[in-house]
Amino acid sequence: MNKEKRSEIFRRFQAANPEPKTELEYTTPFELLAAVLLSAQATDKGVNIATRRLFPVANTPAAIAALGVAGVEQYIKTIGLFRSKAKHLVQTAEILRDQFNGEVPTRREDLESLPGVGRKTANVVLNTAFGQPTMAVDTHIFRVSNRTGIAPGKDVLEVEKRLLRLVPAEFMLNAHHWLILHGRYVCKARKPECGRCSIVDLCEFKKKTQ
Repeated sequence: MNKEKRSEIFRRFQAANPEPKTELEYTTPFELLAAVLLSAQATDKGVNIATRRLFPVANTPAAIAALGVAGVEQYIKTIGLFRSKAKHLVQTAEILRDQFNGEVPTRREDLESLPGVGRKTANVVLNTAFGQPTMAVDTHIFRVSNRTGIAPGKDVLEVEKRLLRLVPAEFMLNAHHWLILHGRYVCKARKPECGRCSIVDLCEFKKKTQ
């Protein structure tokens, strides 16, 4: 895919949705970190249901740490892998409380040192909470990048690096939100809805649907 096509794709995404947001509900960087940590192999809708119960009771590192693993489990047990997620969330809260003055760090290295926080989670927090131009490649972005030809790659890291290199700078801050939403609602895994796709004429997928 050439530069002109790629730029036009993001221009259309921007025109349709000038200020895209994550569908996870949060009000602070820690709430976002907690929600993303809980979202692995779970839907944003499912995470929001759980955090609506959890956050009014405990939404700071100190409060989550005080609640403890068993306490956190009671609020998030509707989410898959809730036991290991509760453990990671409490461990992360304790580290933030003890080593970072209760604040979510703004450096990737610090974020990735936290239990249960991988590169994708760190990228989401850096981008969404702190406005850094990162690219959090999930299954939707990986699929859309490969299927459309925007930034094909054999694994998530390769796709991330290509997107960071190829997405025009003026679109970088919001690019991962646009790609996630496009993959979630239009360019779906089993059958892309090409008939209502805003970039169908630019996409290089050979097996387009009607």
